[in-house]
Amino acid sequence: MAALTETHRDATLPALTQARRLVVKIGSALLVDQVTGALRADWLRALAADVAMLKARGMDVILVSSGSIALGRNVLALGQGALSLDEAQAAASVGQIRLARAYEAALEPHGIVAAQILLTLDDSADRRRYLNTRATFAALLARGAVPIVNENDTIATDEIRYGDNDRLAANVAVMAGADICVLLSDIDGLYTANPRVDASARHLSVVASITPDIEAMAGDAGTGLSKGGMKTKLMAARTATAAGCAMAIAQGAGLNPLSAMTQGARVTWFTATLDPQTARKAWISAMKPKGALRLDAGAAAALARGKSLLPAGVVAVMGDFQRGDPVAMEGPDGARLGLGLSRYTATEARAIAGHRSDEITAILGYPGRAALVHRDDMAV
Repeated sequence: MAALTETHRDATLPALTQARRLVVKIGSALLVDQVTGALRADWLRALAADVAMLKARGMDVILVSSGSIALGRNVLALGQGALSLDEAQAAASVGQIRLARAYEAALEPHGIVAAQILLTLDDSADRRRYLNTRATFAALLARGAVPIVNENDTIATDEIRYGDNDRLAANVAVMAGADICVLLSDIDGLYTANPRVDASARHLSVVASITPDIEAMAGDAGTGLSKGGMKTKLMAARTATAAGCAMAIAQGAGLNPLSAMTQGARVTWFTATLDPQTARKAWISAMKPKGALRLDAGAAAALARGKSLLPAGVVAVMGDFQRGDPVAMEGPDGARLGLGLSRYTATEARAIAGHRSDEITAILGYPGRAALVHRDDMAV
């Protein structure tokens, strides 16, 4: 085990200040007082100041926040015991309004617009919904807003379990193309054993790969290291790092936890071997195309310059595909230029092929996206 720990110490640590796009996960225990059930307003104001500081550095920030059930159960006088599924959903529906209002009030003094996005883990499994969500994140971040993401607990059909937002944060990081994801927790990272019961437990500053030895260190879910358990955090790390996003587990209980990270607070980093864009291109390249788009010479040249594929540059549409399906992009001579995820069905693509983007609404009868295949969704 000593050799394993030494290897981690020698690895190069990522730096929060180097992030281009950051996802931060906030658990209920940090946001809501566990005794009174009241919002920790001072803590949230300090977090908002951290967000403003990072955005001033040119960083995009997305917050994945628990707390709706914890806030709502107090309003509905549901007590502190275990909740049934319908009680948890009722608490979430009440608490979500208060949670969104709290974030808006905390960010507004810094001139930051808060946006609410409610997701389930299924939104990352369905490719069409995945692309729609990704486009929404892109539109909000391009306008300087801070998306506040939570699982849509009110309509969830599965049992609501605390800790799901660890995995949700990793999925959001992948969707949004983040290069760093931070899980704010009640502990400052991963240890070789539970430090609360084992005085010999050692902190790991960097984990280069999630091996069986690393998994064994996490123990069982609900060990007390965090509300969701360390195992859910390792699952999140596996998802994030595979997509080129470094992940950190950091102590979040104190004020200004992100500022503390920039000043050298102890955390555990899970490193990624690829950048997010390279990882995404590799993922797309491995897909089997459901159809093909034949391009004119101008569109082929634009693709080579890293541009999106617009309908005007398409001369033929082959195959039967749905929105979000992979399609091959071919040059005028039929040679494959790359692979991309279509933002239109085959039927829609045939209708708008050769037309300008500003003609799409008139042709389809409803608004559409300007690009047929966006540059972020292609591997050329």
